[in-house]
Amino acid sequence: MKVLGIETSCDETGVAVYDTGRAGADGLLAHAVYSQIALHAEYGGVVPELASRDHVRKLLPLIRQTLAEAGLDTRDLDGVAYTAGPGLVGALLVGAGVARALAWALELPAVAVHHMEGHLLAPLIEHDPPEPPFVALLVSGGHTQLVAVDAIGRYRLLGETLDDAAGEAFDKTAKLMGLPYPGGPQLAALAENGTPGRFRFARPMTDRPGLDFSFSGLKTQVLLAWRDSDQLPQTKADIARGFEDAVVDTLAIKCGRALDKAGCETLIVAGGVGANKRLRARLQEMAARRGGRVCFPRLDLCTDNGAMIAFAGALRLEAGQHESAEVKVTPRWDMAMLAPVVPESR
Repeated sequence: MKVLGIETSCDETGVAVYDTGRAGADGLLAHAVYSQIALHAEYGGVVPELASRDHVRKLLPLIRQTLAEAGLDTRDLDGVAYTAGPGLVGALLVGAGVARALAWALELPAVAVHHMEGHLLAPLIEHDPPEPPFVALLVSGGHTQLVAVDAIGRYRLLGETLDDAAGEAFDKTAKLMGLPYPGGPQLAALAENGTPGRFRFARPMTDRPGLDFSFSGLKTQVLLAWRDSDQLPQTKADIARGFEDAVVDTLAIKCGRALDKAGCETLIVAGGVGANKRLRARLQEMAARRGGRVCFPRLDLCTDNGAMIAFAGALRLEAGQHESAEVKVTPRWDMAMLAPVVPESR
């Protein structure tokens, strides 16, 4: 199947075409992402109404561009996949409306995709993808979760954040230190020049059993350290390094515990924070020490994108799953409620 994927859950417009007739990364025929960072930078964060309007403006041209890059026409498509949640309701409705209209006009099946399932499956787009069971660390936007994947579509939540997610902690910490929007990548870049160990912050909730996370206290620690410091450029970099090390250590410790609990040695990592260099290196080191394996998507598939939606949707469409013609989105959607992906008997 050649499946068109549409992602409009927040502030990136993503479109891709995935062909299930090709293996792994070869199946991704084309993908494109338009980021609204410049639009929202003036406000220091995403403005939902502006996000929705920009999706309306960019989505159809991006679909035409992506199909052209794939060398396809709409008549070559076999299905349409779109993000139906979680996310901003107005932004989701733009993608869902366009996807449903295309599917109706072309008489194609369409399937609603869970945004976080898209992230979870993104590492499987690469060559030599891992087979379930495995543990997934999802660190995307407002989500930080550890999930046991027994099979595609069969997910068990092992732990999640009780307050700020890791990505939110990066963004909020960067903002309180005066870094421009979006703060997370800026803080990670600043930490590259920081002195390891000059500032050591707590590794939240690692001194007790369990797999849940909490980063709000860490954010407060950084605020106090920054307020009471000389606030010189090197000090700013050193505090950024101390914060990043604390987050990376916390995520790595919890991942190790999750692998122990799940009884497996394969970890996949997905979401925007999954692009962090130090996190990747630390988890690769941990996997090597345990004799296991850690898998990441390529860097441009860590943030929101249409490729992960096209791929996740293609798996469900091949299993015979599709939606009615109703345009419906689910801004709050528990991934545990998803139906398993079980291929139809032949």
